[in-house]
Amino acid sequence: MSGTAVVTGAASGLGRAIAHRFAQEGIKVALWDLDLAGAKRAAGEIGALATPFAVDITDTSAVKAAWSATKAALGMPSILVNSAGILGPSAGIASYPEEMWHRVLDINLNGTFRCCQAAVPDMVANGYGRIVNIASIAGKDGNPNVAAYVASKAAVIGLTKSMGKELATSGVLVNAISPSASATAIFGPLTDERRVKLLANVPMARMVRPEEVAELAFWLSSPACSFSTGATFDISGGRATY
Repeated sequence: MSGTAVVTGAASGLGRAIAHRFAQEGIKVALWDLDLAGAKRAAGEIGALATPFAVDITDTSAVKAAWSATKAALGMPSILVNSAGILGPSAGIASYPEEMWHRVLDINLNGTFRCCQAAVPDMVANGYGRIVNIASIAGKDGNPNVAAYVASKAAVIGLTKSMGKELATSGVLVNAISPSASATAIFGPLTDERRVKLLANVPMARMVRPEEVAELAFWLSSPACSFSTGATFDISGGRATY
C-alpha cells in the first residue's frame, strides 16, 4: 500500500501511533499538529516517510493552507485521520467554564469539520478517499463532568454518519472509531484512583493500547474497507452497549 495520509494530532497519543502504523505500510504521512516540536520528534521516530506540519485546526485558512502544502510536498492525500482533540476541564455543568466549552468543541468537532471540508473536494474529484474520525465511547455512553468532550465526540459520530451517507457513491468512505480510555497525554497523569474510575465500565479491565486503535484505523483507511461508511467502530474492551 502506498499513497499519502494526513493525521491530525500526530505529535502524540493515538495520532502518533496511527502515523507509525501507516508508515510501516509504506504510506507517506503528513503529521499535522499545533505542537511542531512534538511533530518533528514523532517524524524523527517514524523516519523518512513522515513530514511534520504546524497546523492550528481552529483556523480555517491554516487548515486550507496545510492541505495545499501537503499536496505540494507529498502528493494528494487519499487518507485523512482526524485524531486531534482535547479533554477540557473536569467540572459539573453548572460551573463548566463557557470559554472552555467553546474551545473543546472548536478543536474536537469544528476542527474535524474543517479538515474534512479541506479534504473532500480533492478526494471526490479523485474518486477515492478514506476519512477516519476519532470519536470516543464517551460520545455514546456519556461521562460525567466532561460535558463538552462528550458532546463534541457525540457530534463527531453524527458528522460521520451524515458524511458517510452524503459521499456513499463517490468512492470516499467516512467512518469513526470510538475507543475507551487509553493511557495517553489527553488524560494527564493517571493516579490509581483515576485509572480505577476509567476502567470501571470496561469488562476487559484494561486500557486500550494506541497500537490497537492504530490497527483499526489502518484497516478503515485501506482499500480492504470497501463497504463500510457512516459507521462507528467501537474498540472499548466490551464497554460499548450499542
